[in-house]
Amino acid sequence: MRVRPVSFDVLVTEVADRIAALPRQLWARVAVDGAAAAEPGLLADALAEPLRVRGRPVLRVSAGDFLRPASLRLEHGRRDPDSFYLNWLDAGALRREVLDPLAPQGSGLVLPSLWNPVTDRATRAERVPLPPGGVLLLDGTLLMGQGLPLDLTVHLRLSEAALARRTAPELHWTLPAYKRYMDEVDPDNLADLVVRADDPRHPALVES
Repeated sequence: MRVRPVSFDVLVTEVADRIAALPRQLWARVAVDGAAAAEPGLLADALAEPLRVRGRPVLRVSAGDFLRPASLRLEHGRRDPDSFYLNWLDAGALRREVLDPLAPQGSGLVLPSLWNPVTDRATRAERVPLPPGGVLLLDGTLLMGQGLPLDLTVHLRLSEAALARRTAPELHWTLPAYKRYMDEVDPDNLADLVVRADDPRHPALVES
């Protein structure tokens, strides 16, 4: 295993090249996974334009818009790490509304959001088409190990010390969930690409 330091711009270029190399006659379902402190949405956002330049239509979706209603999500309280790990994400809805429509025989019609966790109401979003050859860029946390049908996964890895340092104090209750995720799911070995992101200014690609 080799760890290669890169700039953020080089990281975006290399990941975009890897995604663009996926078969163009099919949709590509790409997930950027990482703890909230690693800000996976920033990398997913940064990939959108380079992929369009490479001739791939892009649709951005955030797993945070597919959380369960508060009555289910917070059944055991607002700071229960086991519930955060197991019950917050509505993986079934994410699969049904976003990923399955982009399977080889899918419709290409994607629901970009389902639930607003702030208002605790349905977003009432309309389905949008993604042309064949398009790329879904999904960002989120604790995404792997749930059987989601994905064509390429990028995991932003934080050491325990960096995760604790970069997580806001009011969210430290989530740290045991991330520890459990690393121990039980081992995203470092599941992901197609692993990025060490302890210092957001100096990421590093892990190469096997």
